[in-house]
Amino acid sequence: MLKPLNDNVIVKPTSKEEKTASGIILPDTVNKEKPEQGEVISVGPGKLADNGGRMPMSVKQGDKIIFTKYSPNEIKVDGQEYLVLKEDDILAIIE
Repeated sequence: MLKPLNDNVIVKPTSKEEKTASGIILPDTVNKEKPEQGEVISVGPGKLADNGGRMPMSVKQGDKIIFTKYSPNEIKVDGQEYLVLKEDDILAIIE
């Protein structure tokens, strides 16, 4: 199990393969400017505040999120791809 530190978040990316109206499959590499989506696998304890305490994280395990395309670091554990990103790079939670 991966345990992120500080305000880092471990995310499992979701496949974003799209189809056109005529059935042509567009790989996720077609439009690199779109934000990415994923599911939060684990979160760190939060940023260290000036007073020594921790700032609470705004996401939790299981949240579906949208994050900036070029922010995450890619890692592979037991053949599974994960992304590590900062909480500040998360744009929204999908409800």
